[in-house]
Amino acid sequence: MSRPFRFGVSMIVPAPAGEWRAKCRRAEELGYDVILVPDHLGMVAPFPALIAAAEATERPRLGTFVLNAGFWNPALLAREVATTDALTGGRLELGLGTGYVQAEHDTAGLPYGSPGERVDHLRRIVDELERLLGSPDHQPQPVQQPRVPLMIGGNGDRVLRLTAERADIAAFTGARPVPGNTAGKLLPITPEELDERLARYRELAQGRTEPAELNLLLQMVAVTEDRETVVRPLVERVPDLTVAEALELPLLLVGALEQIVGKVLAQRERYGFTYLTVLEPYMEAFAPVMAELRGR
Repeated sequence: MSRPFRFGVSMIVPAPAGEWRAKCRRAEELGYDVILVPDHLGMVAPFPALIAAAEATERPRLGTFVLNAGFWNPALLAREVATTDALTGGRLELGLGTGYVQAEHDTAGLPYGSPGERVDHLRRIVDELERLLGSPDHQPQPVQQPRVPLMIGGNGDRVLRLTAERADIAAFTGARPVPGNTAGKLLPITPEELDERLARYRELAQGRTEPAELNLLLQMVAVTEDRETVVRPLVERVPDLTVAEALELPLLLVGALEQIVGKVLAQRERYGFTYLTVLEPYMEAFAPVMAELRGR
């Protein structure tokens, strides 16, 4: 039996205090289960933004989607996690990833490292957070025990192995970085490529006693009768992608309301995704889809 659907919105646009709180209250009004923040330069600082979101809302969980492990020292991150969990009343969900935007590391004066080095650092962060926050001597203490729920995001084999071993939530992007691009440009992956990544994850996760929740980040949501016009700008930016292929991409939900609901249900059946995250610009557009999917 599938898990119940959960829905998150990633708040990617910085705003002054009043506007930030209003956006978070609107997300709660629309029915989002999780308010999430990214970890990119030029966007909000994750933990203060989540504390402000907690003050403005009552029900939603609050999460990082996802922290760039390369920006963080384990001991300092443990302090941030514990403090934020305490100040949000135990509503925090911690998302971690390797980071994929070299230009941000260059701007921050931080080493970027090879893919293998970034995965090694991510594993070290996970290990040290478990050790530090699992100790009764650590101060401050998080509210949630035995730990704050952990999401790990990424599609590569070594990240999937770590996710299978340690994460409560496995997050997939439906996209991959463009090789050699330092600005973090992404290209969508096909349904068949996502099939293969999910199959690899399940192979690695066979020994788990409790299955992880599976998350997909949606890059576009548009309730429309004119699907072709909506996706054509994307097609023009992606080499060799046709309109028909774009409409089948897992990370896009474009069409009439009933078409979108059908696609979400089909993707749950095919891939197992029950936790869906949309980007802030599509927060309103996705609301009627959420309403149709509740309880299904």
